[in-house]
Amino acid sequence: MTRSTRLFIILGVVLALVGGAAYAAVQVAKDRVDSAIPQVDLFGPSEEPSPSPSPSASPTPPAGADIKGPLNMLILGRDTREEQKGSPAHGDVVLILHVNKDLTSAYLTSLPRDLVVDIPAFAPSRFRGERSKLTHALTYGARMPGGKYNIAQGFQLLAKTVGKYTGITRFDAGAVISFNGYIRLVNALGGIDVYVDQKVVSIHRRPDGEHRTTCRGCAHGYSGPRMTYNVGTRHLVGWQALDYARQRYVPGGDYTRQRHQRQLLKAMLTKALSADLLTDPTRLDSVLSALGDTFTFDGRGRKPSEFVYALRNIRPANLTLVGLPGGGVFSGGAYRGERLDAVQSTYFAALRADKLDTWTKTHPTLVNTR
Repeated sequence: MTRSTRLFIILGVVLALVGGAAYAAVQVAKDRVDSAIPQVDLFGPSEEPSPSPSPSASPTPPAGADIKGPLNMLILGRDTREEQKGSPAHGDVVLILHVNKDLTSAYLTSLPRDLVVDIPAFAPSRFRGERSKLTHALTYGARMPGGKYNIAQGFQLLAKTVGKYTGITRFDAGAVISFNGYIRLVNALGGIDVYVDQKVVSIHRRPDGEHRTTCRGCAHGYSGPRMTYNVGTRHLVGWQALDYARQRYVPGGDYTRQRHQRQLLKAMLTKALSADLLTDPTRLDSVLSALGDTFTFDGRGRKPSEFVYALRNIRPANLTLVGLPGGGVFSGGAYRGERLDAVQSTYFAALRADKLDTWTKTHPTLVNTR
């Protein structure tokens, strides 16, 4: 499989499970939520203990009521390259979600997969450290004896690498998203409505949804008719949403692709909230089934349903998408990767200080408005 984007749906779907419904409905669904979503240790041994839940009051508060902001979540799209047996997984796209102190506003931004960063030494995989592309952090950290790979172990190194670059000392939750189940998930939501902000021509799919024929020597390695997404509001089913999110051979390159990923995430949140999944048990089970096939979650000892409750006030209107600009890094005329412009340091400083509301107001051109 060529490099492909694994679109990030954790925020949209998890938040959708409350969708303005009464807490009684959340209580009914929470056990199904927790059992459907695979939970694994993605961060490894903690260097500082997780805060203990506050003493229970009378009556007992809802699970998750003691989760306090600000929160930072690391979301990784895993390029599984399922069509190439034995090929190691790569970190294809990295998203950082920041939720403010009172848990009413969220900010989502991306780091380029080819961002040139310092990947620290990592004893579990016997990795000595290297300056390389961010995508390699998962691979280097996941290595196991016998040529095997442990994705959760790789996530640990990715989190350390992202933390070193951004100055975020601790992530409160994390998720790994894979290709499996994504199309089912979008279809379970009934498709999503997206404003296509520039013409996108697929290199992977034909207009009928079938994969284009691989072709040695052809442009991008494929031949045949190409699916085209024209400017305007479009209703995308599962395969179209994934295909649209994958395209990086477009004006703006990977930065355009990152913007489209964030837009699709918000579109999923909008659709999920409008669907009111909790009132339709059959549809909820369909979404949860697809969700379980799509990602694994680590809430640092807290269950997914607890984050559902804590983030119940987040809506599409208060989810801000931020695109950090950058460009290519070259050495001797050869492409080495990507770098973000200096403004990234002010963004992450504002994130660490929980002042992104002020930052976005002073950097309006970096906010995705659609």
